[in-house]
Amino acid sequence: MAVQLNHTIVHARDNRESAAFFTELLGVGVTAEWGPFIAVELANGVTLDFATIPADRITPQHYAFLVSEEEFDAAYEKITARGTEHWADPHMKQPGQINRNDGGKGVYFTDPAGHYLELITVPYGGRPER
Repeated sequence: MAVQLNHTIVHARDNRESAAFFTELLGVGVTAEWGPFIAVELANGVTLDFATIPADRITPQHYAFLVSEEEFDAAYEKITARGTEHWADPHMKQPGQINRNDGGKGVYFTDPAGHYLELITVPYGGRPER
């Protein structure tokens, strides 16, 4: 069997709030609730398992999501409608903008727990050849 990422635990101040943030923004669904986890499944079968932990124990992580142009546009509309601070770059020097890296679209923002999120429509390095 080829090695695949199956799930990762995402620390949150409130696992329900963070799971709702992802499901509403990205149009994905909660697939399971068990123990301290609320699992949100992505299109490739990987789940983000949100777990509530004390805020002072959360170390912000970076999560990048490859999305279609349509998914990007829908999510970006929600980001701007909510007044969510966002940037075209990871250094937060281009506020309120998106980037056009590699011929696609990209944006950086944070989730309710302070994790750094990125949406991109083209993988780094450009579109894969078909």
